[in-house]
Amino acid sequence: MDKKTLLELQITATKIRKNIIEQVFSAGSGHPGGSLSSAEVFTALYFYEMNVDPKNPKMADRDRFVLSKGHCSPGLYATLSARGFFPEEDLKGFRSIDSYLQGHPSMKDVPGVDMSTGSLGQGISAAVGMALSGKIYNKNYRVYALLGDGELEEGQVWEAFMSAAHYKLDNLMAFVDYNGLQIDGKICDVMNPGCIKSKFEAFNWNVINVEDGNDMESVISTFEKAKEFKGKPTIVILNTIKGKGVSYMEGDYGWHGKAPNQEERDLAIKELNEKLQELEGVKNV
Repeated sequence: MDKKTLLELQITATKIRKNIIEQVFSAGSGHPGGSLSSAEVFTALYFYEMNVDPKNPKMADRDRFVLSKGHCSPGLYATLSARGFFPEEDLKGFRSIDSYLQGHPSMKDVPGVDMSTGSLGQGISAAVGMALSGKIYNKNYRVYALLGDGELEEGQVWEAFMSAAHYKLDNLMAFVDYNGLQIDGKICDVMNPGCIKSKFEAFNWNVINVEDGNDMESVISTFEKAKEFKGKPTIVILNTIKGKGVSYMEGDYGWHGKAPNQEERDLAIKELNEKLQELEGVKNV
């Protein structure tokens, strides 16, 4: 990947972070922490990897994406609007009673959403079904899913992982946003998952561990690795920072599901604007 493309993706991820903050602030509620930590993978999927068409969101041969951690809808909505699926100005209505941008994404209402999600654990099961259908009917589309690390406490995800391996769904690529925090604190304190890499290997998945899941180039590199691996689904463990990009949110589980006040919003936007200026400066050199 050339430096210009990488810079454009980094700029896009920063703009997505800004719109995550603006949505949650406008609504007075929502989940900024896990949305911010996932900005790179959202950007990499929709602006680099996936075969999608905003003018034809339901085209039969499109790649599918399932946000299994559906509470991080601010990240998905910011990405879909940036990609052109709906107007950016609609983000202002996030979580309002008269808006189609609900707290959890709805496939019936939001262009570009392939599966309604919200109940943790169910999204990855739906993604497995999509991938299995693709295999049965010899379709070329690929299926992508994003899970939270706290979501791995749900038993249903492990049934889905077992099924995907059993059916050799190498057209399925899942990501775990492994930021180490959930709504009540550190995941190792709430329900210690142990070594998830070993668990996924034991469930017969191809495992890719990304040491810095907020590094765009590292995220991009996983796509070809997954496509080259045949006979197994691929899981990518993204070691990320919760609240990435906003200094006072980073590594603080309190921002899992809390909206910033005016002062906090202004500080977040100031920091993200400074990041944008830095990236634009490098781009123009």
